[in-house]
Amino acid sequence: MSRRTRFSQAAVAVSVIALAAVGCGKSSTDTSSDSKKSSSGYTGKGIGLAYDIGGKGDQSFNDAAYAGFQKAETEFKIGGRDIEPQDGESDADKVQRLEQLAKSGYNPVIGVGFVYAPAVKEVAAKYPKVTFGIIDDEQDKAANIADLVFHEEQSSYLAGVAAAKATKKNHIGFIGGVDIPLIHKFEAGFDQGAKSVNPSIKIESQYLTQTPQEGGFSSPDKGKDAAAGQIEKGADVLYHAAGLSGQGVISEAASKKVWAIGVDSDQYAQSSLAKYKDWILGSALKNVGGAVYDLAKSVVDGKPLSGVVRGDLKSGGVGFADSNPKYKALTAVVAAVDKAKQDIIDGKVTVQTTQ
Repeated sequence: MSRRTRFSQAAVAVSVIALAAVGCGKSSTDTSSDSKKSSSGYTGKGIGLAYDIGGKGDQSFNDAAYAGFQKAETEFKIGGRDIEPQDGESDADKVQRLEQLAKSGYNPVIGVGFVYAPAVKEVAAKYPKVTFGIIDDEQDKAANIADLVFHEEQSSYLAGVAAAKATKKNHIGFIGGVDIPLIHKFEAGFDQGAKSVNPSIKIESQYLTQTPQEGGFSSPDKGKDAAAGQIEKGADVLYHAAGLSGQGVISEAASKKVWAIGVDSDQYAQSSLAKYKDWILGSALKNVGGAVYDLAKSVVDGKPLSGVVRGDLKSGGVGFADSNPKYKALTAVVAAVDKAKQDIIDGKVTVQTTQ
């Protein structure tokens, strides 16, 4: 049965923890060796989290998941284990990773990213008493699977409005990590938002790779090169949906003194991007951390979520970060973004998921 929930919105600081190699992939943390029992009867070892391409430290998608992981561990006083991906790994490696977590007693077990869809489907069938979550995919259907998905196009629409209002050249750019339907949603929303401000605005568009295995989400150098090309063509606001590769987009934009718009996490607030933050206009947020936290809470409470759980602007599942004081000073930009947000929530604007 599909269920909707309000994703938790508390910010959680992401700490850096040394990685130790284990089994399939690298385990970043393992904070429990014994099962925990809560007042609701929860007896699992804690949360099992398997990262997507790029791993922890991407200052974006995976780190957002880690923030939710940490918050749940702390608030529910449960353990947890998070495991890094390997370079060039197969679906079989992902199956082994999830099975290792489930067999060890972790519950829920969460795959961070659509690439885990086949593995979640296979392992969830073997462990029907364990709740599995998958972020950014909704093809797996089972009583013990929660599909944690988002209206990325809505936050991207706000990014498009911000870009179109902030540009001085009526020329902006979009850089997607991988040429796949999920990232097309980001581009579609961004383009629609920008054109709602200026129908004749010029928008550069580029995808870094055709497949995730080619490094589209994990290669800052590819992001930097793409950004340099778009800036040379005249774009003065760049929006990326490229995971770790987006760090290259942001660094290049800052070096050329043009605006960058981040994705998934509030990238203005990320420590590794601090020297570029003055040029991070804002970020199109996706509350991955809230989704991880809420799934863990549902399991600890004895009422595990299942089916499609989709975050949108109304629920707080997506949004637009306004941390940069320079953004707040652009009152016309802020007003346009706020109005666009309310129009989407009120149903006055429907954001397209394809172009």
